[in-house]
Amino acid sequence: MASTGSKPRLKTVYKNKRSIGSLHTCGSVAVSADGSRLVTCVAEEAVLTNLLTGEEICRFAGDTQSINSLCLTPSASQLIIFTSAPSLRVYDIPTSATKNKIHPIRVTARPHDAPVHVCTIDPSSTYLASGSADGVVKVWDIKRGYITHVFKGHGGIVSALKFNFPRDPSVVAPQNILQLITASVDTRIRIFDLKAIASKDQGALRPIAVLEGHVSVPRGLDVTPDGKWLISGGRDSVVLVWNLHGKSTGAKSAGNAKGKGKGNTPTLAQTIPVMERVEAVGLLQDGHSVPSSSATQLRFYTAGEKGIIRIWDAKDSSVLYSLSQVPHTEDQEEQRQIVEAFYLPSISTIVSVHADQNILFYDLNTRKLSRQLIGFNDEIVDAVFLSPNAPKSVDSHIAFATNSSLIRIYSTAGLDARLLTGHTDIVLSLDRGAGGKLFASGSKDRSVRLWAPATGDDDMPTEWGCVAVCEGHAESIGAIAMSRTSAEGSSMSVQFMFSGSQDRTIKMWYTGDVPLAFDASQQNQNTLKCKSLTTHKAHEKDINSLDVAPNDRFLASGSQDRTAKVYEIDFSRATGDRPAHGEIKLLGTCKGHKRGVWTVKFGRTERVLATGSGDKTVKLWNLEDFTCVKTFEGHTNSVLRVDFINHGMQLVTSASDGLVKLWSVREEECIATMDNHEDKVWALAVSTDERTIVSAAADSVATFWEDCTEEQERENETKRADLVLREQDFMNYLSLHDYRRAIQLALAMQQPGRLLSLFKGIRATPLESAGDVSSVTGSNAVDEVLRTLGGSDLARLLRYVRDWNPNAKTSGVAQGVLFAVLKLRSVDDVIAAFTEEAHEGILQSSGEENVRTATSGNTALKELIDAMIPYTERHLSRMDRLVQDSFVVDYILSEMDDGMFDGQEIDTMDVDLTEGNS
Repeated sequence: MASTGSKPRLKTVYKNKRSIGSLHTCGSVAVSADGSRLVTCVAEEAVLTNLLTGEEICRFAGDTQSINSLCLTPSASQLIIFTSAPSLRVYDIPTSATKNKIHPIRVTARPHDAPVHVCTIDPSSTYLASGSADGVVKVWDIKRGYITHVFKGHGGIVSALKFNFPRDPSVVAPQNILQLITASVDTRIRIFDLKAIASKDQGALRPIAVLEGHVSVPRGLDVTPDGKWLISGGRDSVVLVWNLHGKSTGAKSAGNAKGKGKGNTPTLAQTIPVMERVEAVGLLQDGHSVPSSSATQLRFYTAGEKGIIRIWDAKDSSVLYSLSQVPHTEDQEEQRQIVEAFYLPSISTIVSVHADQNILFYDLNTRKLSRQLIGFNDEIVDAVFLSPNAPKSVDSHIAFATNSSLIRIYSTAGLDARLLTGHTDIVLSLDRGAGGKLFASGSKDRSVRLWAPATGDDDMPTEWGCVAVCEGHAESIGAIAMSRTSAEGSSMSVQFMFSGSQDRTIKMWYTGDVPLAFDASQQNQNTLKCKSLTTHKAHEKDINSLDVAPNDRFLASGSQDRTAKVYEIDFSRATGDRPAHGEIKLLGTCKGHKRGVWTVKFGRTERVLATGSGDKTVKLWNLEDFTCVKTFEGHTNSVLRVDFINHGMQLVTSASDGLVKLWSVREEECIATMDNHEDKVWALAVSTDERTIVSAAADSVATFWEDCTEEQERENETKRADLVLREQDFMNYLSLHDYRRAIQLALAMQQPGRLLSLFKGIRATPLESAGDVSSVTGSNAVDEVLRTLGGSDLARLLRYVRDWNPNAKTSGVAQGVLFAVLKLRSVDDVIAAFTEEAHEGILQSSGEENVRTATSGNTALKELIDAMIPYTERHLSRMDRLVQDSFVVDYILSEMDDGMFDGQEIDTMDVDLTEGNS
């Protein structure tokens, strides 16, 4: 198809730049002290992610069993994992990203008799404490791997652990206190002395104190740095503050005190009702001062069932402030509840892990959400690029509609995301208006919501809010199309929008008065209600797709009734007292698909319409007479999305076969196929500059494909130039009879044809010297090359011999080379060659340990021999028959001369038997 101006070049290569997949699906989470690295569980594997770049650093090889608990050392040098096998696995953390799985440096089988649900590491990264479901707590030496302490007597599952290694900077002499504080489902908190075992105290296995105060499971423990105050929170909705250095007064006693003459008995100092089940509690540090002189200076946080982090002041038991992402309804409360929380004092951040697999980072200095990570996206059904900071930056964010009522908005530069609440049912479709600031979402709740970025001082606004609602459809809204041009005097304003529903109607909405920025201060006020301009009964079945032409003059709709319809848009803006007016008029129907039409898209430069259908084809329609002008076949399942790129010269499509295909419109052929999905690719979005294509599928993976056509062309040109130079060198070596370099170069270029021609030429060339008569191959130089050929090169040469051997025309060369190799090289050399080749292949492909290198090399050699023996035997039998036939010819000739040559020597036929040697 013709295009204006200079003819653009076809885009042929899109490479996977990065993917957004499952980050956290189950199990525990660990964060490094500086907040730069995150360890999460995805299925049965642990994944290490760089939070600064959003890239996956590595994955840790598991034992195919689910992970019960994990923890990072404070130095972030090692990772400890307990699995349900049961096993204890210790890993070293890599310093740089790697695609290879990290294997454990030590595995301890059956560390406990029951699953381990909690574990923690002391501040010095020396000791590991683990608590199991049978009430046993073990302390391990991480470096040496042995057990130092075993504490029994807990009345059930161990629910929380905390080391108490006091360090008071005001005291010159070091405090010689090493304690482990535990909590279990029997509601008791126990304090164990870790030094007593070292001194071989017989009573050391018993706790030095048992604290009774909770009436339900304690889930959080924390101690002040000087070891004076202990705070505990549980599912009884209270937080207790304990004075570990208190004097026994009889009232609110710590209970079963066994201090062994230490004089200090832990006492309950304060009870704070928090009115929610607490899953995590921790003490905060205020600047450089340590809150330890009195209980009234303690500040702590709580996190639990309401999904909100509260900051408390212990002085008056009041909430100083709360940290919450968005207000959520009661039906979302179960999903939003917090299951874990961590305090990172070095960066003043609290990290909360929620039941819906989301991980939130709150900055205590700004009291705002600084980063949000979405652990699992479920099935992604639509995607659209957004430009909240246009024209400064374009396509800086991307919105995803998943199998949820929440809309995900990701930054295209990392993993930071936001969740937009407003819909009450699953969101089915998304579309953006001109400029990319405003976007709309259609849902099963029969409404359309329009969203805009929040106003703020930051250059990169990250908050979004609902600015308008469109209600009126009787069924789910599965398709949305917004105006493609901006209003006069405004670069971003969108005047109208269309919505298509399962009620088989198309509605036109006036959006000219919708604000382009969300004002958080007016969040609780009534949201703007958009006015419906017209309603049109469009199809006989569900409407799957809508699209507005780039000039806003036409509307296209695709339906399950196997047709696509094109309408003319008649719209007049609101002026003065006259309200806005709009309607649509049917121009034509595109008929030809054998299944429902899933997607429609207008060409950006030509008057054409592309449609994708369940009949596995894409059709291109002429908008003048609505006839099909081209059909693209290649997908093996329903085509779900289609879009134009490169001035309309190319199409990009996605389908239920999990593939994204790039097409040439002129040639009607597929140029490239992109494969990174395992399920239906429902979503397809093309960036404004067309350098990035985003595909998202039902496998919850979103892939960013980047245009690498120019880079690939430069790389190919470099390879071509290098190949020309190598071929010239090869010809020069042949002319100089430098067979060593010629053979090595042919092997390096992986050109068996040139190697075959070289050996044929040597066989056909007359012997150059008397020494060549005794050579195996006919040339001493070639013999020397085969005698000293490197391991991997020798293996490659034998593979070429295997390929030449079946063909009768090349079998002579194959047998000759094989004969020479077996004459000049020992069996050990041949075995070592394949072992070395296997080793190099493993290192280049995966970098994993070459444990089975020798085995794989022997297997490859056996397969090669098994492939060569049948054809070699066939060649040998053919030579035997030829020799027998030669004797028959001799006999016939002798009978024909009738004794004419009696007594004279007769020249006999010479038969070359070298081909049969093997």
